[in-house]
This record gives sequence, structure tokens and C-alpha cells, in this order.
Amino acid sequence: MRLLLLTALAVTCFAETHRFQPTVFHNTFSGAHEPVLRIKPGDHVITSTIDARGVDSAGVQRGRAGNPEIGPFFIEGAEVGDTLVVHLLRLETNRATGWSASLLAPYTADPAFLRYEASREARTATWQIDKQKGIAYMDPGEFKGPRIELPLRPMLGCIGTAPANKAAVPTSTPDNFGGNMDYNGMGAGATLMLPVFETGALLFLGDGHARQGDGEVLGSAIETSLDVEFSVEVVKGKKINWPRLENQDFIMVLGSSRALNEALQHATTELLRWLMESYGFDERGASLLMGQGMEYEIANVVDPGFTIVAKMRKRYLGPAR
Repeated sequence: MRLLLLTALAVTCFAETHRFQPTVFHNTFSGAHEPVLRIKPGDHVITSTIDARGVDSAGVQRGRAGNPEIGPFFIEGAEVGDTLVVHLLRLETNRATGWSASLLAPYTADPAFLRYEASREARTATWQIDKQKGIAYMDPGEFKGPRIELPLRPMLGCIGTAPANKAAVPTSTPDNFGGNMDYNGMGAGATLMLPVFETGALLFLGDGHARQGDGEVLGSAIETSLDVEFSVEVVKGKKINWPRLENQDFIMVLGSSRALNEALQHATTELLRWLMESYGFDERGASLLMGQGMEYEIANVVDPGFTIVAKMRKRYLGPAR
């Protein structure tokens, strides 16, 4: 215990804060991209993202549309088979508007009805963002009905490491490396654990949302640019199979596949594994707890892979080992 404490103190003493202004943006998650910054475990990075169409906080086109990512960040000491831990410390909107689609994506509701509605002109909707009041809103004009006003809940639609096997995966897609998971719990205060498939992990992030409903059923959230602060750690020799997420109340796993049942299986299996590895359960005990205590969320049903979140409340668990 004393050695672990001294190690933690040493990391803290030598940690740096990097203020990084991105100039290069990528539309694939790939180990072929040159790192933009080398950071050490314990370091903090303060940076900003552009929106899903490549527009920055000043309204300037900086990257190609299609979820342009910042990074990759090379994490010193991260090797294949390790786990990268990303603490999302701060996510804030940094401009006064966002945008979204204005009709449900075709496969999120009954097709016969949506064919009727979609025969009308599909328009991009502009949302007003009031950071001081903490709301996003839209007044009638483009639509009929009362004013829509929702609390801000800034989140990252995309975050991930470089994929395995030297793959180059489009930033529209989620998988076991993370990617475009579009989970609205990916906000400030969350801690994300990602598998490492390349030396240095090569962390990408982007696709900022001011807010998003479950499933991202429009095919877009309130898309905007964000100011982001995060820190990283590396867990040596700890291999995980799917992204794990933790906040004050839950441990969670994000599983992705084009088939929704397979996404559920990936998330459920990894949560089972986590309970057995870290909380003292055998398979039967973890299964019994999951059978009565597990919760699910649908993160996205519009990307090339759908994402399901399997969740367990921390109050049902003892301390992790």
C-alpha cells in the first residue's frame, strides 16, 4: 500500500497540464495517423473539439464533415494488452448555437408512418444554446407546437483508441475500441476505460453534443463544438474486451454491433466478466445479481453499429478489488 501511495504521489508531482489547440482532424480511427501530442499518465489536457460537420466555436470550417476527431494523443507507457483510463473532467459548450436533423431516422419508428412524414422537406434545425442558463431551446417557426427547452448535458459522441489489426475505421462507427458510441452518459465526471491495441493507445475524441436523447433517434444530437478537459492513466497488463464506463452511481459497459441483440450480448458479457474479476462473484453469483439488478440503455440505433449500455448500480456492490 505504501508503495502504491508513493507511486501515485510521484505521478501527481510530475504530471503536466497541456493546453492543446488542434489543427489536424481525422475522419478515421487509425494507428496510421501521426500523434499530435505525447502525454504521460496523470497528465491533463485542455482542448476543444469541432462539431460533426467540421465547424469550430467561431463558426469556421476546420475539418471535413463526418465526425472529425482531434488526436491521436500518444500516451507514454501504454502497450498492447493494457487498459487506458480517461477521466472526463470538464465538457462545456463554447458557442451559442447547435444543429440537428428534424425528422426521426427511418428505422427508429414504424416505416409506413415515417414515409408519410418524410415526404415533406427535411430541414436542419438550429438550436439556441444559453450556457449561462444551462439550456438549449428552439422557438416555433420551423415547426408547429410549443417552445422546446431542454437542460444542457454536454457529451462526447466519439472517443476511442486506435483499432486492432492496423484497421482504419470511419468515425461514424463504434466497436470494441470505442468510437462513435453516441452515449449521453459520456460527460463530465465519467471515467472511461478503453482497450489498448497499439503502442501509445492513440486516443481520439470529438463529435461534441450539447445534449442527446437516448438512441440518437434523429441521427444527430444537438451538434456543437465543445471545450474539453481530460486526464489519463494506464493500467498495465489489464486486458478488457469492450469499453467500460464508471460514474458516481454506476459501472457500465458499452457493447456495439449492427445487430442490436449482439450489442446487448457484448455489453452483458463484459459486465459479467467485470463483476467476476473485480467484485468477488463467481459466474452464478454475478448472474443472479445481473438477473435482478442490471439495467440497460440504448445509446444509439442510427450508426453503422448500434450501441447498448449494460449498467449496475454501485450501491448493489461492495468495494472493487
